[in-house]
Amino acid sequence: MTPPFPVSSGFLRPAAVAALTVLALTGCAGASQDPARAQSPEATASDTADPGFPLELDNCGTQVSLDAPPERVVTIKSTSTELLLALGLGEKIVGTAFSDGPVPDAWTGSPVPPVLAEKVPSREAVLALAPDLVFAGWESNFSADGAGERARLADLGVASYVSPAACMEDGYRPSPLTFDDVFASIEEAGELFGAAGAAAELVEAQRAELEALSPSGKGYSALWYSSGSDTPYVGAGSGAPALLMESAGLENIASGIDAGWTPYSWEAVAEADPDVIVLVDSAWGSVEKKKAVLESHPVMSQLRAVRDARYLVVPFAASEAGVRNVETVRSLTEQLAALD
Repeated sequence: MTPPFPVSSGFLRPAAVAALTVLALTGCAGASQDPARAQSPEATASDTADPGFPLELDNCGTQVSLDAPPERVVTIKSTSTELLLALGLGEKIVGTAFSDGPVPDAWTGSPVPPVLAEKVPSREAVLALAPDLVFAGWESNFSADGAGERARLADLGVASYVSPAACMEDGYRPSPLTFDDVFASIEEAGELFGAAGAAAELVEAQRAELEALSPSGKGYSALWYSSGSDTPYVGAGSGAPALLMESAGLENIASGIDAGWTPYSWEAVAEADPDVIVLVDSAWGSVEKKKAVLESHPVMSQLRAVRDARYLVVPFAASEAGVRNVETVRSLTEQLAALD
């Protein structure tokens, strides 16, 4: 069968390269090595193995098996790309796709990952990079029409992974999402990529930053406006928007809906008459576009929050569960303080 990517030394898995290297060194040193000092194959393997590997994970209902930390990673969505950059693993990224915004300044000194696709890449484009793992921000990124079905990728020797905070199936989906869930996702990624120490340091720093924040005590109600004009798509009661609003001291008007995001109605928004409106800024739905929708709507334009421009802004890339959530809470509290 024709392989899905060119068979050349440039596409050898790290484990294969390591095996060839060991064989070469053994051939050169075998004649002069002191038999009394020679280690057994078992001892040699034990001494050179990565701690924590082989690794087995149940990831959103899919088994992930790795013999060693991934070395060639394709990331889909900003949350997965930014997590690897935050862990200092940017050099492992061979391609990125479906970016939700620019990389934050904090990581501009990292290697610039090549862009594979503006949206979800095809399976063929992914396989052409010979990754040993595809790390996606959404489960839906893995499909026959997208980056490939997870089982099919595994058959081809490519592992797949989704942040546990983004799992959708009952029993795996965090409901409600908490910062403990976010931090556990970071720590699990640290285990997955052989960077447990870096993950522990990152979580420790973020916990300290979060504990130092003071949520607003005004008890303001809020609408999390993600997208939509005829029907608004809003942050609901159990996902990242709910977590971020609650942590900043806001009362989510859609908190009664058990979902991360949900279609809503302008009538329900009008009835709630929120004190503030969180606008999610993205390339496909800018803050100015959302303001125009609200300010031109016959009912929404009469809301206090719209009349007085009581808007808070969150970048889309920071609105999903990931390493930027703590900084988003800080930003929301600072914006709230600036309103008064």
